[in-house]
Amino acid sequence: MELWYTENHTDNVKFSIKVDKHLRSAESEYQRIDIFESKEFGRILTLDGYLMVTEKDEYIYHEMITHIPMAVNPDITNVLVIGAGDGGTVRELARYNHIKNIDMVEIDEMVVEICREYLPQTACRLTDPRVHIFYQDGLRFVRSKENEYDLIIVDSTDPFGVGEGLFTKEFYGNCFKALKDDGILVNQHESTFYTSYANSMKRAHSRIKSTFPIALVYQAHIPTYPSGHWLFGFASKKYDPRTDLKADWWNSLGIKTKYYNTILHTGCFAIPNNVRDQLRESGEHK
Repeated sequence: MELWYTENHTDNVKFSIKVDKHLRSAESEYQRIDIFESKEFGRILTLDGYLMVTEKDEYIYHEMITHIPMAVNPDITNVLVIGAGDGGTVRELARYNHIKNIDMVEIDEMVVEICREYLPQTACRLTDPRVHIFYQDGLRFVRSKENEYDLIIVDSTDPFGVGEGLFTKEFYGNCFKALKDDGILVNQHESTFYTSYANSMKRAHSRIKSTFPIALVYQAHIPTYPSGHWLFGFASKKYDPRTDLKADWWNSLGIKTKYYNTILHTGCFAIPNNVRDQLRESGEHK
């Protein structure tokens, strides 16, 4: 008997991975959490049936959501990560010795516990003494912060269910307030390839664009995400990631990455025309 994990990318498209074992299934207060073992992608984390992480390609997402902002401002020392229960974003941030504090806000403690046990590859730096984990709602947490963080990374699930509040205008406004004068906000930004994801991306971009003076979109290829073409948002009060890249400084750190590099950094903001057209519909994107 063959076991397959299948995710519906649309009503007409399914994505499947052959699975060797179903290692864990749990129902938290917020969602269903599953861990699968596969030959091709290693261990897989799904939440409510949606693929979040595979051991084989998680580095692409986590490097691109982290190193892009870090290479723009060498003075980032205080970081807020919202979501990121698998620990991959924190792992990448912890590679910077000059970061002094990483606050991680995750609503579902069970996700973190299960990832510590089954995905040590991503969760390996959650015990770093600079990391402080808060198990609460990210929208509520950021409301009380003002002029505090150099960088906020919103490593959220898709904009429904527990992640829905992290795509609202109120949330982005609160992030703006929580950031210092030269603060940066980075978020996973969905994709434009399938209509439902494109609509979510356009709504998010429009709200961020109306809040931050600089709001751009950049891209990466993530094989297990819907369509494989995934977008991230970069918003800042001061920095343009295309012209403010500190390439020599970043390269001098000697951080060994598998996907990100400073040449790619510049190139990933050169987005295709079909994406540019959809961003124009949601607010100007130069």
